[in-house]
Amino acid sequence: MVTKATTAMVVHGIEAKLVTTEVDIFDGLPGMEIVGHLSQDVKEATQRVRVALKNTGYKLPVQKIVINLSPAEIYKNGTGFDLSIAVAILAHLKETIDIKTNVIFMGELGLGGEIRRISGILPILQEAKTNKITYAIIPKANLAEANHVEGLINLGVENLDEVIRILECMTRDDKEGLNNFRVILPSESGKALAEKGGIKQQSDATDFGDVLGQALAKRCCEIAVAGFHNLLLIGPPGTGKSMLASALPGILPVMNADEKLEVSRIYSVAGLLENDKSFIDERPFVSPHHTITAAGLIGGGAFASPGAISMANHGVLFLDELPEFKKQTLELLRQPLEERRVHIIRQSGSYTYPCNFMLVAAMNPCPCGYYPDKKRCHCTDAEIKRYQGRISGPLLDRIDLSVDVLRTKYGDLKKKDVAQAERSEAVA
Repeated sequence: MVTKATTAMVVHGIEAKLVTTEVDIFDGLPGMEIVGHLSQDVKEATQRVRVALKNTGYKLPVQKIVINLSPAEIYKNGTGFDLSIAVAILAHLKETIDIKTNVIFMGELGLGGEIRRISGILPILQEAKTNKITYAIIPKANLAEANHVEGLINLGVENLDEVIRILECMTRDDKEGLNNFRVILPSESGKALAEKGGIKQQSDATDFGDVLGQALAKRCCEIAVAGFHNLLLIGPPGTGKSMLASALPGILPVMNADEKLEVSRIYSVAGLLENDKSFIDERPFVSPHHTITAAGLIGGGAFASPGAISMANHGVLFLDELPEFKKQTLELLRQPLEERRVHIIRQSGSYTYPCNFMLVAAMNPCPCGYYPDKKRCHCTDAEIKRYQGRISGPLLDRIDLSVDVLRTKYGDLKKKDVAQAERSEAVA
């Protein structure tokens, strides 16, 4: 038989690369085999595709089926190749299907033939647009995210039957039939979201007006935000350090179009974009627990997923209880804080993620937290020195501002202060 080919994409970091799916069926020992530098989840596609085609009503020939994902030197991972493989096989089985070269196929197959959402659809479609792809046949669950990339015709599908109908429409050049699968969601387009400007209160940010007192700490927060400086808040528990940090996204400038797109690409690759939040248009606020691992903070794992510092790109990374983090983990921040991007090298390749974040950290002045209040603090000088020494000099050197957040007396928290407190909108 003549080899049939379809087009797919592989996500590498926050970039995507074009992959050609070639399928050939010929006489030989029956079976299905995929080649081309693959991860385990790609190899398992043979079983998903076989059963999905059977349950959709298509019987595979008792012949040898070889699938090549080209170029072979690029490492492929993820389940997004399922649909591309299935379509190339269907082109062998149905004479009414003619595969066009300007179409990309991405989606995970369920055993019943349903097509499920995948991660990384934003960088995939942006690269498809660069390569002059016209149509993108993708899971319907990814449409909300996909519609933020303009210049492509996105066709959302829920099962293999719908894919076959789309391909038959393409073969007949039936544009009216294709429009039945083109869903424009009522949400704003990516361009509209990207071009929004002005001052906007972050939806989940604490309002500065809710923080009473702490005039010095508030002033330092404003200075830090104005220059996107790193900030360290030092004070006893209950003084409002975490509350001040959570209010910072509300006074940061609104992201520009490029920043929104870059942040959204990271969240798309991480699989964190859902239908109700298909585009990131607010500055992120990421606050990992102090037990986070090095890979969780910097990025890594089998496929070098983005870490907390990349999830906080163009936003705030808040490290509460700073001395409680493992010292080796904190030291990994030194180079990303300088370069504003992190390079991760794994056996599968080299990955680069942006991490232009504002570091905000909070810590107690001593193990018990009440120094220098000698009535409540019973820590020795050696204990205090050892506790503060958990933060290395090179890391402290990268923190631009440090402020003591002192206790506010109860008498200073008067009701009239509530109305007079400056709100985040005015601060911004």
